Amino acid sequence: MPQGPNGEELPGAVLFACTLNSVRSPMAAALMRHLFGRVVYVDSVGARRGDLDAMAVEVMDEIGIEIGKHKPKSFDEFEDTSFDLVITLSPEAHHKAMELTRTSAAVIEYWPTMDPTAVEGSRDQRLAAYRAVRDELERRIQARFDARPAADT
Repeated sequence: MPQGPNGEELPGAVLFACTLNSVRSPMAAALMRHLFGRVVYVDSVGARRGDLDAMAVEVMDEIGIEIGKHKPKSFDEFEDTSFDLVITLSPEAHHKAMELTRTSAAVIEYWPTMDPTAVEGSRDQRLAAYRAVRDELERRIQARFDARPAADT
């Protein structure tokens, strides 16, 4: 198994899954790639395929991580099932992941994550919701994989 910056074992391949593969899972996958992309294969998928969300692209650009070329895909279009760890971010994705991994040895973790597209209000209020999701995903990834923030490396 690959090792992280502090000697901890990392999964060889991680899949993030949400409802539409348009906000949460692409953000999580990009954050994971940013932190561990040299040693861990990372991908994302949705219970259904949506369209990449412009606000997700914008808030990731704010921290220097580009996701604008991401092409959303669904579990139905997904052929690679050789993941060590599947992290689901929505109930619908969790159910799909359970079906997908029924015959594999993948570990599934459920990280309930707010859908920022459900937030109404001004553009600033909506962007704040996306930032909160981005920051929470980054915190959880760092905690789960014992990563130090980029500023500390």
